[in-house]
Amino acid sequence: MNSAALAASLVERGLDPSERSAKEALFDHTLARFSNMPSSSVPNGNDSAMASDEPRAWWVPGRLEVFGTHTDYAGGRTLVCAVPRGFAVIARPRSDGVLHVIDARRDQDVVLRASDVERFLQSSSAGWRRYVAVVMRRLARNFPEAPLGADLVFASDLPRASGMSSSSALMVAVATVLVTVGGLGGRVEWRDNIRSSRDEAGYYACIENGLSFGTLSGDGGVGTHGGSEDHAAILTARPGQLSAFAFVPMVALESVALPTEWRFVVTPSGVPAQKAGTAREAYNRLSEGTRILLDLWNQQSERIASSLGSALIAEGITLESVRSSPAVDRLRASVRQASVPRWSPGELETRLEHFIREDARIAGAVTAFAAADAVGLGQLAADSQHDAETLLGNQIPETTALPRTARTLGAFAARSFGAGFGGSVWALVERERAEEFAGRWSSEAFVAAPGPPLLEL
Repeated sequence: MNSAALAASLVERGLDPSERSAKEALFDHTLARFSNMPSSSVPNGNDSAMASDEPRAWWVPGRLEVFGTHTDYAGGRTLVCAVPRGFAVIARPRSDGVLHVIDARRDQDVVLRASDVERFLQSSSAGWRRYVAVVMRRLARNFPEAPLGADLVFASDLPRASGMSSSSALMVAVATVLVTVGGLGGRVEWRDNIRSSRDEAGYYACIENGLSFGTLSGDGGVGTHGGSEDHAAILTARPGQLSAFAFVPMVALESVALPTEWRFVVTPSGVPAQKAGTAREAYNRLSEGTRILLDLWNQQSERIASSLGSALIAEGITLESVRSSPAVDRLRASVRQASVPRWSPGELETRLEHFIREDARIAGAVTAFAAADAVGLGQLAADSQHDAETLLGNQIPETTALPRTARTLGAFAARSFGAGFGGSVWALVERERAEEFAGRWSSEAFVAAPGPPLLEL
C-alpha cells in the first residue's frame, strides 16, 4: 500500500485528476502516521496476530448541498453531490476491544473501550473525539459483544465546521471501519435492517441524530436533530453527477450530470458552523418547527402522514400551487389558532413557507442542470438565498455577502448551503475560468467537480 497507488485509484474511480497530487500527499501523511503507531497498540504484544491483518484504506468525502436546505429531516427533497475533499483513512483490527483513533494532521488521538464510552461522553462535551465515542456507543448498543477494536488514522483536507459535513464524514469513516473489522455486515441485526447503501446511509444518520433505525434502537446521538442528506451523499454519490433524494424514508429520485463546461467553486465563510451551544439550539429549533407543523397537519387531515414532506407531496403541492392549495390553507388556519410554547403563529407560517418553497425547487433545479440553463439556475439560487435570509433566518453577514460578491465577479449562480449559522457558499462558473474566479473570490475557495462516494481503495 502506498500513497501514489491510493491516489491513482481514487482518480480511476471518478475523482477529478487535478486532485491527484493533493490526495497523494494526504494519504502519504496518513500512512506515515499509521506506520509510526507505537508497538503497544498491538493487542497483548502479539505481533503475529496483528501481522495477519493487513491495514485497509478508505476515502470518505464531504458533501455539497446544491438545493434543499433544512428539508431532509422533515421528509423533503434535496439535491446533493460529494465534494473532492474529505478524509483519508487507514485502519486495521485489534483483538483487545480498544479503539485507537489518531487525527494525523492535528496530532491528536483518543483511546476508547465500549465499556468506558458513556463515562467518556459525560466528561467530554465537544470536539472530534465526541463523534468517535458516539459511533462506538451506538454500535456496541446495537451489536452486543461485537469486536469493535481497531487502530485508525485519518487526515482530512475538508474544511472543519464549514457546512460540508466534516463531522458526518468523520462519523461515517469510524462507523465504516468498525462495521468492517467487527464483521457487523454478517450479523442478523444488520441483515434484518440494512439491505443497501441507502439503508446504511440512513442508519449512520441515525447514529448521529440518535433516532432508532428499524430494530436498531437509538440513543442520544450527538444532540442535533438532523436528517440524512449528508450521509446519502457520502455513501451513494456518483462522480460528475448531482443526486436528488426524498427522505423519511430515503428514496433516490434521479441523478443529473453537471454540464461539462461548468464547475462549482466553494468557499468556507470563515465562520464555523458548530453543532454545539447556541448554534445547535438554533438548528434544532428549525427542526422542531417542522415537527409541530406535521402534528398540526395530522390533527386536521384524514390521512396520517409520517413527515411534513410526505403530507405535502400527497396533496400534490408545488411552488406554483402553494398559494392556492386548500390543504395548505387548512394547515395555515390550524397554525393561526394553535397555541404552541415558544412558537408564534407567524413563526410557524414562515417555517412552513420556507419548507414548501425550498422543497419544490429540487425538480426545477434538476431540469435546469439537464438543460444547462444558467439563467434558470441563477434565479433558483437567488430565490433560495433570499428565502434562507428572510424566511429561514439561518444566515450570517458572511454567508449573505459571499453569494452577492460571487455574482459581481461573474458567477451565474451562487448560494449558501448547509445548516447555516456559519458554513460555506457555492458558486457556478464556466470551467475554463474556475481557478481564476476562485482566486479572486476568496483565499480559501476551491474548484469542486462532483466526486466519488465513500470508497475502500
